[in-house]
Amino acid sequence: MGFGLSGIDLVLLTAAILLAGGLPAWAWLGPWFHKLSQSMLWSMLFLAALPLVLRLALLVHCPVPIPTGSDGFGYVLLGDTLAHFRLANPPHALSQFFETPFALQQPTYSSIYPLGQGIVLAIGELVFGVQWAGVLLSVSALCALCYWMLRGWVAPAWSLLGGLLAVIEFGPLSYWTNSYWGGAVTACGGCLVFGSLPRLRETGHWRYGAILGAGLAISILTRPFESIFLVIGAGLYFVIAARDKVRLLARAVPIICLAALPGIALTLAQDKAVTGSWTTLPYQLSRYEYGVPTTFTFEPNPTPHHKLSHQEKIDYEAQRLVHGNGHDTLAGYWHRFVRRIRFYRFFLLAPLYIAFAVFLITAVRSSAALWIVAVLVLFALGTTFYPYFYPHYIAAEACLFLLAAIMGLERINLSMGARYIVQAIVIVCAAHFLFWYGLHLAAGIDTAASMNKYDSWDYIDFGDPEGRFAIAHRLATLPGKQLVFVHYGPRHMFHDWIHNGADIDRAHVVWARDMGSSENRKLLQYFPHRTTWMFDPDVWPPSLKPYRSE
Repeated sequence: MGFGLSGIDLVLLTAAILLAGGLPAWAWLGPWFHKLSQSMLWSMLFLAALPLVLRLALLVHCPVPIPTGSDGFGYVLLGDTLAHFRLANPPHALSQFFETPFALQQPTYSSIYPLGQGIVLAIGELVFGVQWAGVLLSVSALCALCYWMLRGWVAPAWSLLGGLLAVIEFGPLSYWTNSYWGGAVTACGGCLVFGSLPRLRETGHWRYGAILGAGLAISILTRPFESIFLVIGAGLYFVIAARDKVRLLARAVPIICLAALPGIALTLAQDKAVTGSWTTLPYQLSRYEYGVPTTFTFEPNPTPHHKLSHQEKIDYEAQRLVHGNGHDTLAGYWHRFVRRIRFYRFFLLAPLYIAFAVFLITAVRSSAALWIVAVLVLFALGTTFYPYFYPHYIAAEACLFLLAAIMGLERINLSMGARYIVQAIVIVCAAHFLFWYGLHLAAGIDTAASMNKYDSWDYIDFGDPEGRFAIAHRLATLPGKQLVFVHYGPRHMFHDWIHNGADIDRAHVVWARDMGSSENRKLLQYFPHRTTWMFDPDVWPPSLKPYRSE
C-alpha cells in the first residue's frame, strides 16, 4: 500500500484526523443541525435522499448488485412475478430442468417467500427497469422513518442524530442495501408500529392506530412468524409503559385490525394462488415437497415428498444438520441463544455499545426503557426457536436498537461534563463510516482486498469473486436467445446458478440443470432456436462453452 502504510495504519490515521477535526466541526454544524431537526418534513427528505446519493455515488466501483444464491434468486423471482401482475406463474412443461431451492415448480412455478419484499422489487422493475431500485427506495424510506419514529420518543435533535446513525448502519454499506434479501421493508413496518405507540398514548388520535396497523400489515407481508412478536410487543407497551391508557388501546383495536387487514388478505390470496389452499403458505409447501426451509427446533425434521436432485439433497442435509436430530433441549436452546448475541452487532456500531450499556444500566428508572428491553428480549427468545438466524429476521426492531442507543447518549449527555463523551462516540461512528465509504468510493481492488480482513459483516459488491458479473455481461451481450445448462460438480455446495424469471419461455437467457444428454435433448427440442451452452461453475474462471451432446 502507498506510503508504506498498512491497513490498520490507515484506520487509525483516519480516526485521528476525524477526531481532531470533529470537535470544531461539531460547534460549527451545531446550529444548522438543530434548525434542520425541528422540521420533520425537511429532516425526513434529507435522510431519505442521503442513502440514495451515497450509494449511487459508489456505482463506479460497486455496481448494481446481482442476485446470488437461492435466497436472492427466490426474491427476484417473486418481484418479477408481481411485475407481471400475478401472484403465481403456471408450471413449466419441463419443470424438472428448473428445480432450484426456494422455488416451487408444482402446482405453480413460484417463489416461496412472502409478498412484502417482492412488492418493492416489482416497483423497481416496473418504474425504473431495475429491481434493485426498489431496494434503494426501501432503504431510503427506512432512514426517514427512523427519524419519524424517534420523534415520538425523544427531542428533534436526538431524532435527527438517530436518523443519521440509521444511514450509517443500514444505508449504502449494509447488506440490506446490497442484496435482495430484504430487511429495510420489515424495518419500516417496525418504525410505523413503535413510532405510533407513544403518539397514540399522547393524542389518542385514530390515525396513529391506522399507522400502527399498517406497520403490522407490512410485517405480516415480510416476516409472518416474527410479526407475532411485534403484535405482542405493541400490546406490552400498554401493560408496562402506558398502563393508564389501556382503555385507549381497546378503542384503537378495531382501527388497528382494519389497517392490518390488507396484509392478511394479500397473504391469503398468495397462499391460494401459489399452493391452491388459503391456509398453506408457500414455504410450508416447499417444506413438504423438498424438506426446506426446515422446521422449528421443537418440531421433528421435515421429510421430503419429492425426489431431490443432488444439489437439493445437499441443501436438505445441511438444514437437517443445523436443525439437529429429534426435538430441542434446554441446553441446545441456550447454546443457540448465546451464539446469536454476536449477530446483534449489526444494529449498532461498536462505539454505541457504550451508550447501549448506559441505557441498560439505567433502564430501571423508566417504564418506557423497561418496555424496550422487554421487547428486545422477547424477539431474541422467540426467534431462537428457529435454527437459522440473520439480522433481517428481526429487522422490525432495528429502530428500537437505535432508540436505546439514543436514550443512552441522552443520559450520558445529562451527566456533568459528559457531553464530550457523546461527541467522541458520534465522531468515532462517523470516522468508521467515512473510512469504509471512502475506501469503496475511491480505492482499487488491491487496496480493498488488503483491507477486507478488517471490514465488518456488512456486504457490498466489490470485484467479481465468483465470476457472476462477467458471465452475466457475456450472456447479455450475445445476439439472440440463450440456453445454459449448468453442470454442477460432485463437490459443489450452495452457490446456486440456476435462476429464471417469471416467464421462462420468453427470457433472453434460460438457466437449466444438466441432466445428461438423453434428458437434455427434451429441452433442446423445446427450445430449438436458442444458442446452447454448457456452464461449469466449479472451475476458475467459470467455464462457459458451446454445448455439445455426448
